[in-house]
Formats: sequence, structure tokens, C-alpha cells
Amino acid sequence: MKRLQRIGEWLVAWLARRVFGLLRLLGPDRASNLGAWISPRVGRFLPHHRHAMENLRLAFPEKSEAERQAIALESWANLGRTVCEYPHLDVLYDGDGKRVESEQATKDRFAAIREGGRPVLIFGAHLANWELPAVIAHAFGQRAALLYRTPNNPYIAADIVKMREPIMGELIPTGISAPIRMTQAVDEGINLGMLVDQRFGRGPRVPFFGHPVAANPFIARLARRFEAPVHGMRAIRLPNNRFRLDLTAPLDLPRDASGKIDVEAATAMINRVIEEWVREHPGQWLWMHRRWRP
Repeated sequence: MKRLQRIGEWLVAWLARRVFGLLRLLGPDRASNLGAWISPRVGRFLPHHRHAMENLRLAFPEKSEAERQAIALESWANLGRTVCEYPHLDVLYDGDGKRVESEQATKDRFAAIREGGRPVLIFGAHLANWELPAVIAHAFGQRAALLYRTPNNPYIAADIVKMREPIMGELIPTGISAPIRMTQAVDEGINLGMLVDQRFGRGPRVPFFGHPVAANPFIARLARRFEAPVHGMRAIRLPNNRFRLDLTAPLDLPRDASGKIDVEAATAMINRVIEEWVREHPGQWLWMHRRWRP
């Protein structure tokens, strides 16, 4: 039975490689446009579309059902683009501003981090192409470790590490050992980045769009332990398959009576930043996951 499972996993990985090869041949623009065309036409019939609509009703009760439907379909299109852009992550950032732009403030903050000589903590969210900020940070010369979810298929997992590590830096898979490895990375002076906008069942419950959610507190915990600066980083999808990268100034995290960073209050602040990002570009967020699940 285990042998059959391995054969099946190998076949799925083989097919994934062929699809990625085809997308690579299409080039980044045509691949992205293809994903944006296919994904809404398929996604609207999947159970995840129902989750997206439930989430949108909670987040935007003031909007009409038609407006929420439009946001959900735009979110599907963004997901399709992101998936089909994956084989092109090494070329999406060209360094000359033709495909990715950033304001001078963001460039100055990257330079300050590079020259600061101390580790920083960077949080992100599933917005636009959420893989792109890590690629750009690496290109800016940031020594970083990234938390990522390992695919169940071991062959696909190996392919992803092979593809991502040269353009993103050290990858830390989620799992029992992840907190230890993340702590070690910061202790060694390595910047740490992670996406923190999905449900984390063991985390504190903080407000998000006016409703309590179980949130990931690990960035706040590391900030408390190491007194490390915390920044938010996101990509914004622009017309014509372009992006803008934003890096926030260090957050002034709330502290408790002892003067140490308050983990729950800091986690709530991080989620307020993400909520502002989502409100600004709601169609670029991944609404399909069950963020408000009890």
C-alpha cells in the first residue's frame, strides 16, 4: 500500500513538473493571465467559494451580495495568477523597476535593515503574490529565514525547496521543530519572515474585521524575547502584471507594566495592519481559508 502511495505521489509530482514547464514556456505575463482566466471559472463552483462568501459577509456586512461576489471572483483570479507566476519567481523581480516598483521610503528601510547589524522580524499576509516579497528581500541582500508549509507530497516538497532556497534564503518548514529553528535563526542574527494571516488555533483571540480570530503570536513572542524590530511587508498587484512592494516602518508595539512587549496586544496590532491592507485591496487577499472558524 505504501509503495502504491509513493508511486501515486511521484506521478503527481511528475505532472506538476510538466505543468510548471509549460507555464515557464508561456512567460510570466501569459502564464499570469491564463491563471486569472481559469481560476474564477473553476473556483466559483468549489466548496472554498462558499467559505470565501461567508468570510466576506462577516468582513463587509455593509456591501451588497453582488459586491462581495465580485471581490470573491477577483480573489480567485489573484490566486490563479499567483499559482501560475510561481515558475517565474526568479524573473518577476528585475531590479530596474519595470515590473516591481517601490517608494524611496521602502528602499531606505531595506538599506537600514541591511546596515543595522541586528535581526528584524517581518510579517506578511496572503496578498497579491505573497511569495514575491521574500524574493525581493533576498535580492536586496537581506539574510533571512522564512517559515513555510511543507506540501504533503515529498517529491513536490523537494522541488519547492530546490526552486525557492536560491532566491529566498533559508526555509524553515512548519512542524514541531519550527519554533526552535526560528528562535535559533533570530539568535544568530538572521532576519525572520512569516505569513501570519491564517488561523492559528493555539494563539490568542484578537479582533479582525470586528470579529475575534485565533491569531499567530510568534512574531510578537520573538519581539518580546529579542527586542527585535517588527516590520510588515506586502506586495500590491498593479495593472499590466506589475507590482509595488511596501515595507512598513518598525511598529511601535504595545508594552506591559514591566516594560516588555505585550504579546497579545502586539499580535492584535499586527492583525490591525493586515486588516488595513485587506481593506485597501480586498480582491487581492485569499478569502478562501476559514479565518473566522471557531
